[in-house]
Amino acid sequence: MDITLVSAFIVGLFSSLHCLGMCGGIIGALTFSLPPSIREHRWQLLRYIFAYNFGRITSYTAAGALLGWLGDSLFNILSPDAGHLILQGIASAIMVGIGLYLADWFPRFAMVEHLGKPLWSRLQPWGQKLIPVRSPWHAWLFGLIWGWLPCGLVYSALIISGTSGNAGYGALFMLSFGLGTLPSVMTAGILTGWIARLSRLTQVKIGVGLLLIVLAIISFYLTWAHGHQHVAVGNLP
Repeated sequence: MDITLVSAFIVGLFSSLHCLGMCGGIIGALTFSLPPSIREHRWQLLRYIFAYNFGRITSYTAAGALLGWLGDSLFNILSPDAGHLILQGIASAIMVGIGLYLADWFPRFAMVEHLGKPLWSRLQPWGQKLIPVRSPWHAWLFGLIWGWLPCGLVYSALIISGTSGNAGYGALFMLSFGLGTLPSVMTAGILTGWIARLSRLTQVKIGVGLLLIVLAIISFYLTWAHGHQHVAVGNLP
């Protein structure tokens, strides 16, 4: 499996350590907007929560595809030969930043979420119009809009998807990230206390941060070594 996609899943999985309060609040708004006949039946409620998350991950994947396409077009213009290595270098640097952020060594990294506030100010009213949610279809639309909620880790992952080199890989990167967020968001209210306790363990935060930094360095090295191998083969008589 691609090491970058593994990193995306890990970032999504542990983003809950910082974002559960925000996502849990959205799930709460969705849940309490439903009639008691649905809230009191677990499997009925699960349909709505799944539809919401499916919409949220749909937005992540679509945004990843768009940014991957834009990044590919930009770097083909700027540097067709070294473009892939430049892209991987930027992605690795951002992944290192995420690792430092999750380890609580670089809290200012979260300021990247300010990039999306102008777009969010336009989308938020549309999301509010979907409350109360009346069907799984509305829950999907609700998730589709709230998937753009400003979040430093989501936007950082989107920037990395823009350095992926093509639309398909950008979409796959954000899909991996979105799937990583599912365990905590789907179980919000069930495992919230356990996750909150886990998030306070300094060793866990540092361990996850260091793991992402190591994966970022390995990913960049493999790209650099692969590029040099191609150069060497091309220079053979």
